[in-house]
Amino acid sequence: MHATYPLLAKTDFPAIRRSRLTTLQVNLGYYCNQSCLHCHVNASPRRTEMMSESTADEVIDFMHRANIETLDLTGGAPELNPQFRKVALAGREAGLRVIDRCNLTVLYEPGQENLGEFLASNGIDIVASLPCYTEDNVDAQRGDGTFEKSIAALQQLNALGYGQPGSDLKIDLVYNPQGPVLPPPQAALEQDYKAFLLKEFGITFDSLLALANLPIQRFGSTLISKGQFTDYMDLLRSSHSDANLDAVMCRSTISIDYDGQVFDCDFNQMLSMPLGRMGPSAKLKRRHITEIDPASLENAPIAIADHCYGCTAGQGSSCGGALDS
Repeated sequence: MHATYPLLAKTDFPAIRRSRLTTLQVNLGYYCNQSCLHCHVNASPRRTEMMSESTADEVIDFMHRANIETLDLTGGAPELNPQFRKVALAGREAGLRVIDRCNLTVLYEPGQENLGEFLASNGIDIVASLPCYTEDNVDAQRGDGTFEKSIAALQQLNALGYGQPGSDLKIDLVYNPQGPVLPPPQAALEQDYKAFLLKEFGITFDSLLALANLPIQRFGSTLISKGQFTDYMDLLRSSHSDANLDAVMCRSTISIDYDGQVFDCDFNQMLSMPLGRMGPSAKLKRRHITEIDPASLENAPIAIADHCYGCTAGQGSSCGGALDS
């Protein structure tokens, strides 16, 4: 599918370079118990790609070699990989902030009955997907019954201390638009989420992260099938703000796939754009995490293409939410 994407044609996105590496984002595999319409990973229960124990050990070794602050674990559903708890514990033992990018419903998968207790007892932060606070919208985007399970999971996590005043256990929620539009202002939307979830379900959380949908993989294919791809790209390009360039996540993050290959970001990983590739004619040479010297990354070029406008459009967007909020 990558070969059909107009994204990899010549881009006019501004050239950018890395700053200091602070975050290691690790995709433990594309297997997931859900198949969300907005998923840029194309994750689903049918995917079989999963990080092996040997690759997990290589990731842990790199983590110790690099002077990073945050270990960001994602997927798929990262918790469904048997290596998840090993990698997460290694991060915590190294004194890092460890983030679990959780779809919430995974707490009710077989074998995950004590997942909440594991996360809480080890001080692991949670970034949880809840693309809307109404049942119809969530189920339309993520599957029937998802909203009900998500609410139950949030209540369980609140009971464990997540999102409670004075607690060190942090839980953020993630909002994605329903279609090819930019997310609304993050601060105002966060207040709406907090008021509704508290009133209706007694749920509290720390922050809302508003993310733009990137036009790749499942969401990109949907746009192409509906004839909306070009219009959405025009929207992203016309909404670009140079002020967001200093804060895009690729400047301080690298993304590792389930096989240990290194990319500038999770989105580039999905487009098979190797670390530092500049332009469509650049040589395609993947690099494994065992080949990377963390110190060599600072000021290195970042691989760019038109999808990068998704991170700089409007208020900007990253795995940490809006950039200008």
